[in-house]
Amino acid sequence: MKKLLTADEIKNFKTDGAIVLRKKFDISWIKKLKIGIKKDIKSPSPRFKSHTIQKNIPAYLEDYWTWDRIPEFKDFVFNSPVSQIASELMSAKKVNLLMDNWFLREAGAKSSTPFHHDISYFDVEGTMCILWLPLEPTGEDEGVAWVKGSHLWNKIFLRVRFTDGHKVEGEESIINGKKYEGPPDILGNKDKYEFLKWDCELGDCVMFDIRTLHGTLSSSVPNKTLSRYTLRVAKEGAR
Repeated sequence: MKKLLTADEIKNFKTDGAIVLRKKFDISWIKKLKIGIKKDIKSPSPRFKSHTIQKNIPAYLEDYWTWDRIPEFKDFVFNSPVSQIASELMSAKKVNLLMDNWFLREAGAKSSTPFHHDISYFDVEGTMCILWLPLEPTGEDEGVAWVKGSHLWNKIFLRVRFTDGHKVEGEESIINGKKYEGPPDILGNKDKYEFLKWDCELGDCVMFDIRTLHGTLSSSVPNKTLSRYTLRVAKEGAR
């Protein structure tokens, strides 16, 4: 099977914690995923939610664990290049789907993504990576920013709710031998961090380590509706 990634891309993923990959997904996949999101909004799962508290204003929507009920999502999970890309990045013989979800931020929505890392939301250990696939052309200030190298800090931060207000869940503690710390104030100390962010055209994606901190860096409000499809993928042995 022909390799999809270069040695430099794999190296940068391991050192930086996030990389942009250009034109890895055919436009047909983008169209299918957009159709899938429309179907999901019309008939959502019990997990569907709006992170925007106020009603009747532009909202930030999400649903997850829906691949088995939306044919377009299932097709993407099993037949798109994502599994090969994840395998090459993690040097995996086999990869397993940990979670799928999509986000949709309506034009004019002030709700945003808090800085967090996904490892805090799962009771799983092992090597894992995440696909972030924008379904519209996205400027670097319209998308997510990643804190370069934060996957190597050897820290686990408390979960942060996506709902407006971005409440931190729980208190600093040790659980099952793991120390959970309060998340750093990224937005209040931007000068202390190096950020990774990219303009993305259709077919481009970002792959990042499940431990990499990321969130909305810009305070700008989108003038168009932006949707993203994401997958969390684990290397064999993760449990």
